[in-house]
Amino acid sequence: MATMNQDPTGINKAGQVSARGGPQGDPADHKDTLDEMRSRYTMAIAAFSDSREDELDDLRFMAGSPDNQWQWPADVLATRGAVQGQTINARPCLTINKLPQHVRQVTNEQRQNRPSGKVIPADDKADVEVAAIYDGMVRHIEYMSDADVAYDTACENQVTYGEGYIRVLTEYCDEDSFDQDLRIGRVRNSFSVYMDPMSQDPTGADAEWCFITQDITKQEYEREYPDAAPLSSILASGVGDQYLSQWLTEDTIRIAEYFYYKHEDATLNLYPGNQSFFDGSPEDKNMKEMGLKPIKSRRVDRKKVMWMKTNGFESLEEREWAGKWIPVVRVIGNEFEVEGQIYISGLVRNAKDAQRMYNYWTSQEAEMLALAPKAPFIGYGGQFEGYEMQWKTANTTNWPYLEVNPDVTDGMGAVLPLPQRAAPPLPQTGLIQAKMGASDDIKSTTGQYDSSLGATSNERSGRAILAREKQGDTGTYHYVDNLARAIRHITRQLVDMIPKIYDTERIARIVGLDGEVDMVKINPQQPNPVNEIRDVNTGVLIEKIYNPGVGRYDVVVTTGPSYMTKRQEAMDAMSQILQGNPQLWSVAGDLFVKNMDWPGSEELAARLAKTIDPKLLEDGDKDPALQAAEQQMQAMGAELDQMAQMMQNFQKSVEVQDLERKNFEAEIKAYQAETQRISAVSAGMTAEQIQDIVMGTIAAALDTGDLVGQELQREPIEIPPEALAPMQPEMAPEMMPPEQMPPEGMMPQ
Repeated sequence: MATMNQDPTGINKAGQVSARGGPQGDPADHKDTLDEMRSRYTMAIAAFSDSREDELDDLRFMAGSPDNQWQWPADVLATRGAVQGQTINARPCLTINKLPQHVRQVTNEQRQNRPSGKVIPADDKADVEVAAIYDGMVRHIEYMSDADVAYDTACENQVTYGEGYIRVLTEYCDEDSFDQDLRIGRVRNSFSVYMDPMSQDPTGADAEWCFITQDITKQEYEREYPDAAPLSSILASGVGDQYLSQWLTEDTIRIAEYFYYKHEDATLNLYPGNQSFFDGSPEDKNMKEMGLKPIKSRRVDRKKVMWMKTNGFESLEEREWAGKWIPVVRVIGNEFEVEGQIYISGLVRNAKDAQRMYNYWTSQEAEMLALAPKAPFIGYGGQFEGYEMQWKTANTTNWPYLEVNPDVTDGMGAVLPLPQRAAPPLPQTGLIQAKMGASDDIKSTTGQYDSSLGATSNERSGRAILAREKQGDTGTYHYVDNLARAIRHITRQLVDMIPKIYDTERIARIVGLDGEVDMVKINPQQPNPVNEIRDVNTGVLIEKIYNPGVGRYDVVVTTGPSYMTKRQEAMDAMSQILQGNPQLWSVAGDLFVKNMDWPGSEELAARLAKTIDPKLLEDGDKDPALQAAEQQMQAMGAELDQMAQMMQNFQKSVEVQDLERKNFEAEIKAYQAETQRISAVSAGMTAEQIQDIVMGTIAAALDTGDLVGQELQREPIEIPPEALAPMQPEMAPEMMPPEQMPPEGMMPQ
């Protein structure tokens, strides 16, 4: 690498022509930045020159066809083509390109199982809900950017020749707005990117600098950058410079986007309460004004990403990039470092010779069959006399019949046999085996065999077939895994950029896994990651406001089928479960119908959900205060039910007592009536008659149980005659006091 003080190519001198398009600041610092930029660009070209020649040949070989014959070496074509302008002796050069199916086997597998990043909280200040909002915002950015095109292009370049690139961009939402949105950009030509060759991370996350170049016409350059240095002055300053062609050609000029880190030394101070601030910052000054001294300090290398657009000799535009990583992500295939030189390759590199051999043996087979003599009809002389015209044109004209002369005999009087066609020439067995061997070599060098390419084999069960196909996927899985790493780094950059780009209060759109769109409110000024707005009177949640800038978040990556594929698999699995357990329809019938892909399934699922027990539909994510209120209401409801039961029992008790009282009153009235009747009758009865009546009444009471519990004997009772004397009218039974009333069923005393 050339030092900044040296200028062996003259590029640094040419770069001093003009500084009108450069940033404001110290001209000396600006000059050093341009010198370093040119030195790094020269170093990148030297580091990748050998490898990229091979990569370009891989790309051409992959795109080979019968029209361009890119799969045939030039020296071989020279010996097999026309000789002195005559093509009559030219040998066939067939191209049977079998490599695209092997490349598509990997890239289309990636399209079916797209890697996707998932945001997770990384510290105690982060919130799970905000992580879900991050996921939705990332999916929205991918949707608006057509990120699948960027991912697919990078994957195809990676698999074909070894390296692909994806970039992150920012753009204004509208022409009349200062709000910006993040975008994921496609890099179609990977050869236009030159990344720091000293980078160790496969995604380039630790790269110190990166170039993205573009060649534009001189007229377009002068129109877009009227204040830049004139091309004439650049050409005059670069006279004799052999490296000037890196930036200028006869018709075009190269414009490069240059990302690099700007390093600044700083001191980080730690104060009581685990608070850390950089020395000289407003927060640090406030701590010192309060009389606090740092507990400890350490030196920190503060990095910020700078972006410059340059023509190689001056800065046309320059500003600071909001993210903390260079927004260019590399998707690598196979990477080797041999004796300090980097070599990158893809799936095509090792299969090129096998493909050439297949083309050669196929061409040899065609040539042999083409040059072989035609199979003639063989017959005896005299058989064709008179029919020569039909037999001469038998191979070109569809004659309904052919005739011969049958009078030719073998000297013994026997008729000679009819003419027969000679056996056609067949390709040699060794040629066929060599062709099959070349085809197998293509499979072995790409790591994909017959089962991976859809050929039938001895496996019959679905599990066995999938296991055999998985063997081919394992041989090329590192391509998909490297793409997953790149997408993880892309998602990390988006998570880092979202709080910086969405720095004003706004409404952001999020996209769910199922593609449903929702809107959320972002407020970067609030101190909490999630703020809930509830109704003062009812406590009902009105809205949630999020601040994605609070807390730290990280990203994990998952690789699997797309949502539509998972949806189909979920429907198949649920169908099998519901067939075996029909009673589950009352529990999960709405989910089964929701996964069906036909018009009206969502409406039917919503209706089925209304028939399911509400407790099963609760998500369990309720506010603790609301849960406590619901529990209290349930307890109060239970108490009210208990009180209602008690009131009902009390009402029944009162009714029973009232009925008993009425029955007792009726018995008293009946007793009084019977007493009056007996008093009236007793006046004309003898003592023996009265005694018989009393004894009969007592016996009846004993039989009915009215005297149970009383010590009475069913024996004759002697009643004195004086006790049976007629009662005086003034002492009638109804005039007796209550305490003297006899028990039910007994005569008054």
